[in-house]
Amino acid sequence: MGKVIVVTGASSGFGALAVRRLALAGHTVYAGMRATTGRNAPAVAELAEFGTAQKADVHAVELDVQSQESVDAAIATIVAGQGHLDVVVHNAGHMVTGPAEAFTPEQYAALYDINVLGTQRVNRAALPLLREQRSGQVVWVGSSSTRGGTPPYLAPYFAAKAAMDALAVSYRAELLRFGVETTIVVPGAFTHGTNHFAHSGTPEDTERAAAYDELYPGLMDQVGVKLAELEPSWADVGAVADAIVSVVDAPKPPFRVHVDPSSDGAEVVNAVADRVRGEFLRRVELADLI
Repeated sequence: MGKVIVVTGASSGFGALAVRRLALAGHTVYAGMRATTGRNAPAVAELAEFGTAQKADVHAVELDVQSQESVDAAIATIVAGQGHLDVVVHNAGHMVTGPAEAFTPEQYAALYDINVLGTQRVNRAALPLLREQRSGQVVWVGSSSTRGGTPPYLAPYFAAKAAMDALAVSYRAELLRFGVETTIVVPGAFTHGTNHFAHSGTPEDTERAAAYDELYPGLMDQVGVKLAELEPSWADVGAVADAIVSVVDAPKPPFRVHVDPSSDGAEVVNAVADRVRGEFLRRVELADLI
């Protein structure tokens, strides 16, 4: 049976792909995005065209993860239209590139607000529904950067994604007894097919950023070239969307799924960390939360 699903940050990239593939798999999917009557109006129109052409049950819903009012209204709209909600996909995110020192504390806070606090706003709106019905799933779109090989000049983004991963880990244990499953989908670095790198932010303190050019000239360009070289020719961002579909359709969803064509090592480290955590939970007599 199809599920009612909301995907945040669904105007482009992983989110837009996931919305479409989930709908083709038979689910009712809401694409959460900002400015549905403004700059994202074309994305709304494209989604409607897709729904008509494919006879897919897709809907655009105004959802800004930086506003609790917006999030609450979006979830209320979904429930009013469908009567319930089954799956939340935390996909909204933003990337910045540049020397860590050159970003102001306010920039770090803004990035954390989107990538971490945004998930908390959505959870506070949606989880009471999932807990009450004693079923549901929360899917977090993470990053291999939290555990794998990481280049410099992406520190604020990596830090935010690491915080999101830690939050997801704790939420999993706290939701299991309510019948709500948690899955972290872990993409590697996809240099093509999304706007992640193209739309990344830059440091406000340009003077400090320039100081790094003396010993790190053109470093971000170098990183971009090398990441592209590591990415196999067969790499496809659609694999991330397919992974989301597979965990939503799974009778017993896995805790983590890695989609990393470049194999940066995150899967190895996460396997050890998750095993150690499971062993600790047994020691404190919480084995049912593994």
